[in-house]
Amino acid sequence: MHNKTIYVIQHLAFEDLGSLEDIFYQKGFRVRYFEAGVDDLKQALNYDGLTILLGGPISVNDTHLYPFLQQEIDLLKQRLQLNKPTLGICLGAQLIAHALGANVYAGIQKEIGWSTLNISPTEHNILSELKDIPVLHWHGDTFDLPPQAQHLASSSLYPNQAFEVGKNILGLQFHLEVEHENLEKWLIGHICELQHAQIDIHQLRKDNQKYALQLMLGAQHVIERYLKRIGL
Repeated sequence: MHNKTIYVIQHLAFEDLGSLEDIFYQKGFRVRYFEAGVDDLKQALNYDGLTILLGGPISVNDTHLYPFLQQEIDLLKQRLQLNKPTLGICLGAQLIAHALGANVYAGIQKEIGWSTLNISPTEHNILSELKDIPVLHWHGDTFDLPPQAQHLASSSLYPNQAFEVGKNILGLQFHLEVEHENLEKWLIGHICELQHAQIDIHQLRKDNQKYALQLMLGAQHVIERYLKRIGL
């Protein structure tokens, strides 16, 4: 049995665990956040229990601008080689893909908004509960599928939206953690990106009210299945 603390690496203050945090607390877990670029990430990435890497607006390829990224990548490579339980969301998934040897690069266009996933017809797909449930996409970069990974989902714009390596390592390009009450923080914090990409903020807000509660229920099923897989 792993430790009942979950370590979380946060790359942007308002992009937190969202709805997943309540799920962890209800199951008796403690959550400890590490601020990338401020805190030493060794403890989080050397941890034998579950470590989660969250999203953020920087790129995996921005190591020349953000030197902490290289240390994070190097520590993550060691972690994945040891097959420690690791969940990556958005930038976190891109970091995992990069650490596993896949290319991460700018996509053909930003994918920001709510839409359904195409769930791969693999046996026991951990994302099966998200079939026909719109999820929140919010990224500009994308990645190739790591050679050792199992493909789990795609979207209409990007072929690689989720993958797993064995039972312990899970990468999700999309945001399943978004909490309906807190999306406004994203709309404020990402105003420059949204305006530059000509995204309709009013529509994002409306879709959040329409879809977020359903996504929160689907996310609970996904996380509960993942926790069971890794022995928690």
